[in-house]
Amino acid sequence: MIKMNQKTKIKGAIALEDGRVFEGLSFGAKGIKTGEVVFNTSMTGYQEVITDPSYKGQIVTMTYPLIGNYGINKKDEESAGPQIEGFITREYCPYPSNHESLGSLGRYLTQNGVIALSEIDTRALTRHIRRAGAMRAAIAAGDFESDQLIKRAEASMPLAGRDLVSEVTCEKMYDFECDWEAQGAGVRVVLYDYGVKLNIARCLRAVGCKVRIVPASTKAEEVLRMKPDGIMLSNGPGDPSAVRYAVEEIKKLLGKKPIFGICLGQQLLALALGASTYKLKFGHRGSNHPVKNLRTGKINITCQNHGFCVDIDTLPEEDIEVTHMNLNDNTIEGFQHKELPLMCVQHHPEASPGPHDAQQLFNAFREMMADKT
Repeated sequence: MIKMNQKTKIKGAIALEDGRVFEGLSFGAKGIKTGEVVFNTSMTGYQEVITDPSYKGQIVTMTYPLIGNYGINKKDEESAGPQIEGFITREYCPYPSNHESLGSLGRYLTQNGVIALSEIDTRALTRHIRRAGAMRAAIAAGDFESDQLIKRAEASMPLAGRDLVSEVTCEKMYDFECDWEAQGAGVRVVLYDYGVKLNIARCLRAVGCKVRIVPASTKAEEVLRMKPDGIMLSNGPGDPSAVRYAVEEIKKLLGKKPIFGICLGQQLLALALGASTYKLKFGHRGSNHPVKNLRTGKINITCQNHGFCVDIDTLPEEDIEVTHMNLNDNTIEGFQHKELPLMCVQHHPEASPGPHDAQQLFNAFREMMADKT
């Protein structure tokens, strides 16, 4: 962790595959890591971002300039710990002030082996990503040469075509803060973990659901034997077209139980219905993205984190109703089947971080399950 009065500061840098190098100072772990460099426009919620499994394989740049001022705590973790490959900010605050803080962000990242840089021109880096697109990069702290970093970036594995879900999913099934077998009130939801944010499970519990979380590779037959009232397809990292094993199991579940997909869950559901997906130039990441509900005309400000998108022109028009659209670039943000009990959205109704405008979608899923029981 860098202190303000420290005489010897640890240098750091991020090198892009196109040869650009941005230099700064380290406030995390030492070493070199590679990943796809992306930017997030949230003003708060850096701990939720850092622990979101959807960021596996990525180096995250925060566009808000001051990060770390409220430290870290246990309740803001969206998984067991940091998932990102690296973290970048303009200015780091090493002395947090908050009654819930358990320590500084720098110490947290250092303890978890995450390379983090400050004093980076994040405005210039973000503008470059917007022009050139998200790209492979190498982030380093300590002893390194710029040419070495560029070569590491060029040699690193691209995100397209890569199955990252298998790296973040749970190892075995577990019940989330409930007794699945207990009699009484509460509909039962099997939640596929493709890289799930824990607040999805919390939101399901808040609307009266019992939640059982299962690994991404769980067979459809095994899920149906659990006799759930509904099935949730979670968010997750990487290219949806690389997770064919999940798509094949979703196909077997269509029409059997109500299904709700979020983010990667929407993309996998679209693939199961015969549609295709594609990689966005620089993705949608932040908690200030406007989405229009085409049924009501209402606009929600949403939390988003995805680099791939469903190709709206490949969805079967006779079966699918598009329900939500992104007002920034007119990409699809949600659809529903006209006959089968299934719905999905590209944004994150559970937020964490972000506004709660879309949280009513959990109630809509609860009602969908009630209609089918």
